[in-house]
Amino acid sequence: MRAQTLAGIASVGALLFGFGEVAMSQTSQPGNVRSVVLVHGGWVDGSGWEGVYKALKKSGYAVTIVQEATTSLADDVAATKRAIASQNGPVILVGHSYGGAVITEAGTDPKVVGLVYVAAFAPDRGESVSTLIKDPVPGAPVPPILPPVDGYLLLDKAKFPASFAGDVSPDKAAFMADSQVPWGVNALGGTISEAAWRTKPSWYLLTVDDKMIPPVAQRQMAKRAGATVVEVKASHAVFVSQPQAVASLIEKAATGAPAMTTR
Repeated sequence: MRAQTLAGIASVGALLFGFGEVAMSQTSQPGNVRSVVLVHGGWVDGSGWEGVYKALKKSGYAVTIVQEATTSLADDVAATKRAIASQNGPVILVGHSYGGAVITEAGTDPKVVGLVYVAAFAPDRGESVSTLIKDPVPGAPVPPILPPVDGYLLLDKAKFPASFAGDVSPDKAAFMADSQVPWGVNALGGTISEAAWRTKPSWYLLTVDDKMIPPVAQRQMAKRAGATVVEVKASHAVFVSQPQAVASLIEKAATGAPAMTTR
């Protein structure tokens, strides 16, 4: 792997770009979507959505959590599309971190009527997580990513709590550090063929205390996607530390998304 690529991977939190807004054409009236599919990001698995799951279930939503392997974008998109296909009716598709790249590609499925990005990457056509992180910004927080081993990445366990889960209880953050799921380098390089946010409405939960994807980068991605933005004082692990905030935005998307999107 080239040194430049490794430097980019080691600078996941150092994003900054200047994007224009994208206009979306909607013809349907807002409806009350009842099915939600949750897609996790790198270094974690679907169990981290438990708090969000419980909040949504309490409100009467049907919730499916994708357990993607995070080994390649294509495989993760395929797993997500299988989950979408199993739903009855229109779907709100939700992604955290790398899961944002997954929902950007999988969200073109006709069942998906809205996208929710939770401190997530929102790449455009031809982009990947790797291309978004290739130009680190001086002074930005640098996540403690260890050198790849056999094509997989992990975070330094000792530094994981402060970088990834600064507002999670110490015991929980330590457990998350010790139970990391290796993130495949190939997944970071997977490119988007068609960005769903260009034709479908999106919402973005921006975490202002994030040390993995800086708030400035999140704000630029959300602006480019034309997303409705809600800011919350939280770490990258907002789905664990503030599940109700995440669930509330998903519910707003479910009530605000049209029954069908213009294709």
